[in-house]
Amino acid sequence: MRPHRLRSVFVTAVVIAAAAVSGTASATARVPAVAHASTAPASELGALTELFTERLLLADKVAAAKYGTEMPIDDPVRERQILDDVSARAAGLGLDPDSVAAVFRDQIEANKLVQRGLYARWDAHPDERPTERPDLAKEVRPALDLITTRLLAALRETVPVRGDASCGPRLYAAAALSAYGHRLDVLRLKGLGRALPSVCGAG
Repeated sequence: MRPHRLRSVFVTAVVIAAAAVSGTASATARVPAVAHASTAPASELGALTELFTERLLLADKVAAAKYGTEMPIDDPVRERQILDDVSARAAGLGLDPDSVAAVFRDQIEANKLVQRGLYARWDAHPDERPTERPDLAKEVRPALDLITTRLLAALRETVPVRGDASCGPRLYAAAALSAYGHRLDVLRLKGLGRALPSVCGAG
């Protein structure tokens, strides 16, 4: 990896880690631009961080579907359904249901973090509000469900590395590559940081 690319990845990893801990990053600042990644991060954990990022990017559509309606960002009934479903499926895959539920709980909270940031942005800047309302049931949730299936498979495949002492640094490095590959702004960097805490040490 070229020195400037390595520095950029390191900086992004630090930003993601800081966002996960402090939650103080600006919603409107942007990370330095780099060329779009043509491949997924080259690590066992890259498949996970790519899927986390894909799921996070769907928060835009979830927010657009709900904004200006009576549908709340927090939906405890729907969230409980998701967690019960992944817990049951995890057991069938030989995974620890509680650990898997914790990972998916982080994904839900990361998604809501981005939704809240978008709401605040749209409230402050009406000209940036979405002009179309995606269909939550027919368009957005099926895409989320597909990612759920892929995430469960990736969690099963990464059990050894997620239980290794090196998981933390490797996870943040993979997340940094995913962030740069998708050109995430700082709001979404905060979301990606929120998506990571339960990955390592999980069964």
